Amino acid sequence: MNRRLAALANAHGVSTWYEDWRHRRVEVAPETVVGVLGLLGVDATSPAAIADALTAARAVDRGALPETVVLAHGTTRALPGPGVVTLEDGGRRAVDSELPGDLPLGWHRLACAGREATLVVVPRRLPVPPRTWGWMLQLYALTSERSWGMGDLGDLAEFTGWAGDTGAGLVLLNPLHAVGPAHPVAASPYSPASRRFVNPLYLRVSDTAAYRAADPATRAVVDALRPDRGDLIDYDQVWAAKRHALELLHPYAQPVDLAADPALASFATWCALAERHGNDWRAWPEDLHHPDAPAVAEQRRQLADRVAFHAWLQHLCDEQLDAVTAAAREAGMPVGVVHDLAVGIDPGGADGWQLADVLAQGVRVGAPPDDFNQLGQDWGLAAWRPDRLAATGYAAYRDMLRRTLRHAGGLRVDHVAGLWRLWWVPPGAGAAEGTYVRYDAEAMLGILALEAHRAGAVVVGEDLGTVQPAVTRGLRGRNMLGSTVLWFARDDDGGFVPPARWPRNALATISTHDLPTAPGFLTGEHVRVRDELKLLGTDVAVEQARAATDRERLLDMLRAESLLPDPAPTAEPASPGAAPTPDDGEVVVAMHAALAASPTRLLGVSLYDVLGEVRQPNMPGTVDEYPNWRLPLPKTVAEIRSDPRVTRIVDLLSTARPRRANRAPTED
Repeated sequence: MNRRLAALANAHGVSTWYEDWRHRRVEVAPETVVGVLGLLGVDATSPAAIADALTAARAVDRGALPETVVLAHGTTRALPGPGVVTLEDGGRRAVDSELPGDLPLGWHRLACAGREATLVVVPRRLPVPPRTWGWMLQLYALTSERSWGMGDLGDLAEFTGWAGDTGAGLVLLNPLHAVGPAHPVAASPYSPASRRFVNPLYLRVSDTAAYRAADPATRAVVDALRPDRGDLIDYDQVWAAKRHALELLHPYAQPVDLAADPALASFATWCALAERHGNDWRAWPEDLHHPDAPAVAEQRRQLADRVAFHAWLQHLCDEQLDAVTAAAREAGMPVGVVHDLAVGIDPGGADGWQLADVLAQGVRVGAPPDDFNQLGQDWGLAAWRPDRLAATGYAAYRDMLRRTLRHAGGLRVDHVAGLWRLWWVPPGAGAAEGTYVRYDAEAMLGILALEAHRAGAVVVGEDLGTVQPAVTRGLRGRNMLGSTVLWFARDDDGGFVPPARWPRNALATISTHDLPTAPGFLTGEHVRVRDELKLLGTDVAVEQARAATDRERLLDMLRAESLLPDPAPTAEPASPGAAPTPDDGEVVVAMHAALAASPTRLLGVSLYDVLGEVRQPNMPGTVDEYPNWRLPLPKTVAEIRSDPRVTRIVDLLSTARPRRANRAPTED
């Protein structure tokens, strides 16, 4: 690569090479670097342009006050001269040529050397998370006699209260982010229209004040709209029914003060426009492409009733999430509800429209080629522009975290390595033809720590796969947790690592939504279905043999750790000289015993595993070929509470991780 182009890329945080999953150096194509620099507003399309851009980059005064200063509490920082700090509460402090270590946590303003900057004082670390266990839920899959074809926030409140009463300390959810209001309704919770607002599909219609205030005839009409539970979740059917019901109830609702929440008003406007023009704002008439455009203001006036309706739906989501939080608190959960933050957004969605000024227009986030995805991954998601985040004081990032955390006892950050760097794919390029763009990890992680501290929430980073050592160190140093998954806890020979050797600073689970369930793994369902869908890269017999070997390796580890009881005397061995084949149900229990035997602070249990579901929630590499995100649990909330398999796991984990009243976690 041209030396000057490489220097320009480095100045703007664009990687010209990276280390792949085999720890081999991979050079990035110059055209990719040029394309990504263009997404950052840097012209590198000719030698002259590169020279001019490099001169401009080198002319930046590195000693000058940056646009955003992030300071860890208790530390100091040199300044280019004396200045004044305007504190978050309005107080003012004069400082000499150094920021002192006793500034309070929070969002302040700093004036120094003729410039002003956002000053964020962040905690050096969060409190040590408790040692507890809990349930992992795909909320849409949790149904009851009162829910409408999919799980809702009423189901979640009931389940959370029961779980807390039986000893669970947390409930980890799939993302509840908002999707577009027009049909077809997006099924994936990881490609949201907005990460700042909530999907009203999860509302329980009958748990609203408007339903209670409506006359009996209206309530009867609403009740008749309830769809039955099906073999698969039909999001379009559920949304059509709930939207109609809520429209009938809206006249009975109290108005929402849109002037008090401009972000909500803008989001509700996007929803109203999306109903008319579709869920992708990039396909709207051009005069509606910016939220502040005069045509948008006129449409907001014309669609005032629809804007008010969508704002009311978010008000209802807040009320029902408050009820879930209260259920966790009343049940004495030490953590409570842990929400999931998707790594990005649909660029055509509400956040893509509202936050366009701080997003890289045209970029698609993904991952480079690896052993499982040899062509790379293109998730089709939008990405923050790191330079624009800094220039705007990280306000959009802060506000997103605040809205998510206000109903959370914890936050799981999907692909947490994205706080350090993200794989950007420029327009017209394939997934493998991207490169990494660096972010200010101290700022991204520090602001996350500040907002989590203020919310009293634990943080879990999804750091699976190949991640840089800085990611693990950064999480551990701030008392944030990583992720440990039984399937990936292997030694160099492919054997399963004993749970005693799992890291302490983690959330441990058997599987994830993208991997086989425990029963599916034991029965080879993941091989069968991938063969059926033509997703295997090798012969099916090879994959079946590999799955059988993995199963035996798992059983070997469980037996070596005395976690799997000896089979009943009547059990026949699979072949002469082989150990008798254990019952799959007993193996699933032993796998949970492995979780319980680990030192990891948090343990997550999936109801799919416990209830014997062989199908995994999501099959990577598919869209409509597999029922991704549409599989209900095989039992209702009431049936789950009385299921003997659930009772057995509850007893196992509550014995291993009993509640310790009034005992604060220590630095053990």
